[in-house]
Parts: sequence; C-alpha cells; structure tokens
Amino acid sequence: MGFQTGEKLDNFEFDTPFKPGLRMKDAAERVNGRTALLFLRYFGCTLCQLDIHRLAAGYEEVAATGGQVLVVLQSRPQTIAAQVKPEDLPFDIICDPEGKLYEKYGIAPAESMEAMVDPHTMEKIQEAQAEGLQHGEYEGNELQLPAVAVVERDLTVTYAHYGTSAGDVPDVKELVQLLTR
Repeated sequence: MGFQTGEKLDNFEFDTPFKPGLRMKDAAERVNGRTALLFLRYFGCTLCQLDIHRLAAGYEEVAATGGQVLVVLQSRPQTIAAQVKPEDLPFDIICDPEGKLYEKYGIAPAESMEAMVDPHTMEKIQEAQAEGLQHGEYEGNELQLPAVAVVERDLTVTYAHYGTSAGDVPDVKELVQLLTR
C-alpha cells in the first residue's frame, strides 16, 4: 500500500530519539497547517545529513506556513540521541530502524547502487563533501530511496512523491510550496 492522495494515513505510533510512543495524529495536530513526512535513509548518510542540515537552516520558512516537517529515518533512536540534543533540530525525527513505515507505504529501495544515483544526486554528494559532512554509522537499507507525503491535520494525504534517486528530495522552498498548496 502506498500513499494515496485523498486517503488517510493510519494513526501509526512512532518513536523519536527523545520520546517513545507518539501518535501520528497527535503530531499532525500540533500545527494549524499541513505536515510533510520526509522519508530519507539514515542519520549517518551524508546526503541525509545535507538534507537535514538544509531543512534546519531554512525551517523558519516552513514554520511560517503554519505547518511542519517530520523526517523519517531508518535509524535507531539511540544512534541519533548520541549525536544531537533535543534543541538542536527544529523538527522531529521519526525513527524507523526496521523500515516498517517504508514497507507499509511502499517506499522501495533501488535495484542497485548505480540505479539510485543520477546527476542531481552526484551534485548533492559533492555539496555534502564540500560542507565537510562525513559518513557515519550504516543503518537500514543502503539502497533505500526517499519519499515525501504531505498530510492535513486529519491525516488526509494531499501530496505524495516517491523518489527515483537518492537525491530526489524536495528542498525547503519546494516543501514550503507543498505545505501551502
């Protein structure tokens, strides 16, 4: 089952690095606007670090929409909690170390490492290296592709996109547009 525009997500339970047993509906209702679920790979991935860093740097634009972004990673809560403090990021990270949400919503991995890299991904890898980001602990599925789903407060999906490469992730400006359309 994938994300279907017009259908509701399940009110799944999740853990963040700092709080266990949260519910998706409660998280969506924390804001007056929409919530974007941004499915990346894992915290040690340099591409994911770049996306997380850029999202944090531009998060005021996201907050100005009345919405929020929740980043989903195939990382264990303790892996992230050992590297960041609760106040370091202006958004929550949903920890899905077994990839259950990825499986539930049909977020497939690439067939090979070559299949998950395109010119845009190569540019992002170079940008991550130029910013001094270093690969950390490997977790989850190394071939995992990204995805994004935007939901209303009642968990109705208004937008869904399944990435075709590891770098196929909306930037802050695109997320702002998705949260306000």
